[in-house]
Amino acid sequence: MELAADVVRELEDCSIIVTGAAGFLAKVFVEKLLRVQPNVKKLYLLLRAPDEKLAMQRFNSEIISNDLFRVLKQKSGANFSTLISQKVTVVPGDITCENLGVKDMNLLEEMWKEIDVVVNLAATTNFDERYDVSLGINTMGAKNVLNFAKSCARMKLLLHVSTAYVSGEKQGVILETPFRMGDTLNGTSGLDVENEKKIIDEKFKELQAENASEKDVKLALKGLGIQRARKFGWPNTYVFTKAMGEMLLGSLKGNVPLVIVRPTIVTSTYKEPFSGWVEGFRTIDSFAVGYAKGKLTCLLGDPNTILDLIPADMVVNAMIAAIVTHINQPNEEEMTIYHVGSSASYPVTYSSVQDYNQRYFAKHPWINAKGKPVKVGKVTVLKTMDSFRSYMALRYLLPLKGLKVLNAAFCQYYGGLYHDLHRKIKYAMRMIDLYGPYLLFKGIYDDMSTERLRGIIREKGAENVFYFDPKSINWEDYFMNIHLPGVVKYISK
Repeated sequence: MELAADVVRELEDCSIIVTGAAGFLAKVFVEKLLRVQPNVKKLYLLLRAPDEKLAMQRFNSEIISNDLFRVLKQKSGANFSTLISQKVTVVPGDITCENLGVKDMNLLEEMWKEIDVVVNLAATTNFDERYDVSLGINTMGAKNVLNFAKSCARMKLLLHVSTAYVSGEKQGVILETPFRMGDTLNGTSGLDVENEKKIIDEKFKELQAENASEKDVKLALKGLGIQRARKFGWPNTYVFTKAMGEMLLGSLKGNVPLVIVRPTIVTSTYKEPFSGWVEGFRTIDSFAVGYAKGKLTCLLGDPNTILDLIPADMVVNAMIAAIVTHINQPNEEEMTIYHVGSSASYPVTYSSVQDYNQRYFAKHPWINAKGKPVKVGKVTVLKTMDSFRSYMALRYLLPLKGLKVLNAAFCQYYGGLYHDLHRKIKYAMRMIDLYGPYLLFKGIYDDMSTERLRGIIREKGAENVFYFDPKSINWEDYFMNIHLPGVVKYISK
């Protein structure tokens, strides 16, 4: 730790607000910060809640009681409760609202006076979220966070966490460059955030006139998000709204120092606070668990496709490295963008990940609801969407049509088969519709800016504490002994 003293010292007497504090990456960020720099002045954790009581309930149940914090608790011992009470302030609020939805004016004025760094981790990552929800959080929420940062008297940095996949389905080398307002991925003109809000309002009026049910409203707004995203060249609502959030930040930042971190596919922790911690289904984990449970027997994908993966602790280390680097350069006029991933420096292929999954779950089978191990076999991999649809039709759809016209007794006898086939089809088709573009992805995320950041950390002698070089990972060992065991342990429960 002595070697990293200079980096750690930069965080001392620093007040930081973290939005989306109950999220996966936010937890890893907060834990790391408190563990390496307990002398941070204050951590304000924004949690979506209507009042302080409910915010504290969320903090205690979703954050501090999480297994992730066990190393910090062991290190702090009897002082843990004191550390939390002195250094952490839980803030009830909502980034979709003005002033981040903070109703306590005394607390709001305290934050405006004290905060040095704003870390925006609040997001909805559902690929097919309702368009109004996704736009409210990922796009307008980013604007609200920026406006809050502009009110902070000591503001040194706004660090916004986006996603590398705002690039859509671009091919080749993808540079660490910003979006400008109105940019689209397919050249279609007319993208305007305010107009997107109007389109949502018009859809609501249309649905109200039809007396649409809650379920129909939800489906219609999910469909609207996908439709609008694909109109301008993005594959799903999530990356579309994140891209628009970046546009707003870039166009409205003024004199606020701004850094955007774009992680690729975030996976379980590599080393800290311990190996294999993960929470919620990450993108590739949906396929791993579906395969382990016997739900996926065929997949769309090119075996040579590079899956750009990066462990959560490396993303957080890159974020901290960016903070300590840029708070010393408060007069930067241009934003800086960092791709945090592995495709440029140490890629892993689709076929390798598939092999790791097959070997792991053959040796350590998933135990189903009946307490029996699930046998897994080789997955049929199809390289094009057309071949995938044809395979599904021949393997599943035709047998289903046949079952539908059989007599009632026969259908009852084979009812379990019918429902199992139907379940597999729905699961596979939903997965492919949402994730298909990434299974055939042909892009490589340039990380020259991130490599320069790694160089700064190396020069400070802090790379052992704030490591984020993917070349240090042995992917086979990581999957077989860290990631997949972590997925089973933390997600299956």
